[in-house]
Amino acid sequence: MRLRFLFESRRFVLTFLACAFAPCASAQLAAEHWLGVAKQLAPAGTPTLDFTPHGTQPGLIYDIQPPEPQCSACHATAGGDPPTSAEFRPFSAWAGSMMANATRDPLFFAALDIANNDFAGVGDYCLRCHTPRGWLMGHVVKSGFGDPPNDQTTGAAACLLNGTYDAPDDINSDMGGVTCHFCHRMMPNGPNGEPGYTDSGNAWVDDLSCANTGGGPPCRRGPYAYTDGTAPPPHEWMYSEYHTESAICGTCHNVTSPDTTAFAVERIFTDGFDGGSPLKTLKLNDGTNTGHPFPIERTFSEWQQSQYGQPPETTCQNCHMPESEDPDATACSYRINNRTGNLPVHAFVGGNTWVPGIILGEYGAGLDSSGTGRSQSLAQTIDWARALLGTAASLDTTIQSYTPPTSSSPGSMAVQVVVTNLTGHKLPTGYAEGRRMWLDVQVRDADGGLVFESGAYDSTNAVLTQDAQARVYETLQGIWNNLGSGACDVEDGGGAPVFHFILNDCIAKDSRIPPLGFTPATATDPNGYDLRPVGAISYPETSAGSGVLVNYDTAPYTLTIPAGTATPLTATARLYYQTASNDYMAFLRNEATDNSFPAENNLCTGGPDRPFIVGPQDRTRGEYAFELWNNAPDDTQQPGYGKSPPELMQTGSATTSR
Repeated sequence: MRLRFLFESRRFVLTFLACAFAPCASAQLAAEHWLGVAKQLAPAGTPTLDFTPHGTQPGLIYDIQPPEPQCSACHATAGGDPPTSAEFRPFSAWAGSMMANATRDPLFFAALDIANNDFAGVGDYCLRCHTPRGWLMGHVVKSGFGDPPNDQTTGAAACLLNGTYDAPDDINSDMGGVTCHFCHRMMPNGPNGEPGYTDSGNAWVDDLSCANTGGGPPCRRGPYAYTDGTAPPPHEWMYSEYHTESAICGTCHNVTSPDTTAFAVERIFTDGFDGGSPLKTLKLNDGTNTGHPFPIERTFSEWQQSQYGQPPETTCQNCHMPESEDPDATACSYRINNRTGNLPVHAFVGGNTWVPGIILGEYGAGLDSSGTGRSQSLAQTIDWARALLGTAASLDTTIQSYTPPTSSSPGSMAVQVVVTNLTGHKLPTGYAEGRRMWLDVQVRDADGGLVFESGAYDSTNAVLTQDAQARVYETLQGIWNNLGSGACDVEDGGGAPVFHFILNDCIAKDSRIPPLGFTPATATDPNGYDLRPVGAISYPETSAGSGVLVNYDTAPYTLTIPAGTATPLTATARLYYQTASNDYMAFLRNEATDNSFPAENNLCTGGPDRPFIVGPQDRTRGEYAFELWNNAPDDTQQPGYGKSPPELMQTGSATTSR
């Protein structure tokens, strides 16, 4: 297989070199497009590359136990519990989170199909974080039990996973996302002292009998040592400092272009066949290939290089797993230890209020069949996410200058809005899959009439007006020179934005607001390639030469006020966050249509529990995701969910004296 791969790769290089010295047909030139490159280097159905060579591999001695009923039996809300128990019980808090539902997210599956089409088999790398139980149990590409690999096409497309989207997370399902037993078996190092990882799902998982409690299955690791007289749990356990550290979160919340056991696509022209390197390396906007592994997502590193990551640390857990102050807080339905102020709530919320609502509407009834209150947990997650967004930033709106209009002459105004990031990472953080934040600034007259607006949003068509003064906080990743532009191309030939997760190799824009004390440069990355802002908005140093960037954006607005406008005038700034843009949702649908992706049940014919009677079924995953976004809420064929409505984070106003 390796020889076949090298032969086909060398044949491509010879074709490329021939084109360099002679006229080429358009089909040959198209090979420079990364889609063409990828398809020649990774033929469909051929397991040519190992995208997941690090950390614990499939084929465990001890299974990853499912959440229901192994965890929910004790750690969910139960009869006789106080009415607030769903707000602190570990299972009930986790059950509504995107971690718990990472294998139910319809946007993820639509993007997974695109990634596999862009580079055959790379879904193995994606699914490792989205279904660690399914991956470790050998239900993706690697079987892990001494047999040949699973079928690459169906395995990488998640067609070999057990269970259905709406089924409880029991022994028959791999749809439980990032499960309890997976997290509580994670280790900071390998079993033989191998170094740990903080990226791309490269987890080490304990697979030995628990010596701390006299044998049996592996220890369930957590932040309690039970040396204070409190009763230990009735299952295997051990204290783990790792579970109090942000590094455990970095395992899936730092994402780098896959590190393969073969060679990087980009380096076949420079380094030859070097036996192992990242699939994609970062190109600067002048075309310079840095050789630096492409940083797809950097939430953990953003925290690490902020003030929050310096002693005394404010960890990821401090914000995303806050201690419960409920006077009735207990971790277990047996209520053996009161945990008020000493129970991390397994909320794991961020800014996503939209997808939990989809999962609630599409799959909630089936998930509730286990009696664990999953619908309540999903609704709770939406409320928590909305509340967290309200604490993520502050807003200060001031009128810098003002010349009043008269009945015969216009006036003028200068408004300044300062947005300060109060989180421990960039705002917003995560991958550039359509998530964004922006300022809508309006000036209204004494009668409430609109005089000026920047950053207007049309909720009917989900269109954000990108006027000359608009302040949009986002990152745009692209493919360098993909269209022959000599630049980082983030659109296709027709001007539509593209989001090729696995093929991106440049960053056209990163205008997201840095966290407090943010230092992009590190000893191992002195140019700050992983973390630096790119274009659009300049974030100056807190002091010259410090290397530390400010954690706020100062946005200026100027406007002319028409003669005769009724005064006084009021300037109002609103800060919005959106999970998925119209451009992203259209991309998911269009890729499925343009590339003739099969409907999900056809794609997964013969897979476990097929055909599905929920989810896409006879539609492509991209079409299904778009319908969930686009359709009206009361559509009889497929209800929609409001076009990912923007969430209002903060509001600030200022009024003229006359």
